[in-house]
Amino acid sequence: MKTIILYATKHGAAGEIARRIAEKMDGADTHNLKQGGAPDLSGYDCVIIGSSIYAGMIRTEAKAFLSQNADALRSKKLGLYVCGLGTEKENEVLSAAFPEDLLRNAKAARLLGGIFDPSKAGFFERLVIKIVTKKSEYTDTIDDGKIDMFVHAMTSGREE
Repeated sequence: MKTIILYATKHGAAGEIARRIAEKMDGADTHNLKQGGAPDLSGYDCVIIGSSIYAGMIRTEAKAFLSQNADALRSKKLGLYVCGLGTEKENEVLSAAFPEDLLRNAKAARLLGGIFDPSKAGFFERLVIKIVTKKSEYTDTIDDGKIDMFVHAMTSGREE
């Protein structure tokens, strides 16, 4: 099964999650959608798409890719993930982030945690994070257990 992980990230968390998933899936290809040019999906059986989430929205690049490739994605083994610091209300976050039909057809869909690095954030971002999450220092909530469950669902066909 040939797999590609497409991701859109602002500060690197979605890319870090893509890297961890790729390691566990025998070196799946990865591609940052922010660097332009989406690869041809015809050579892939499995497509995983991930994005950081801000104010309930996935990155513009991920949203555009999903919209432009919805038909092709319906014929693939599909995985969807978002990254962010909050882990509560996972289903609500996923429902707001992804089109309903793609979410329904996905073999796995998870909120896998995130990273907040104040040195990479502007003043306004730091302020919002502090108000919303009460965090002002470096924070890494990427959940390797959830990543393992996500990979298991993608490789076996069901999430445990």
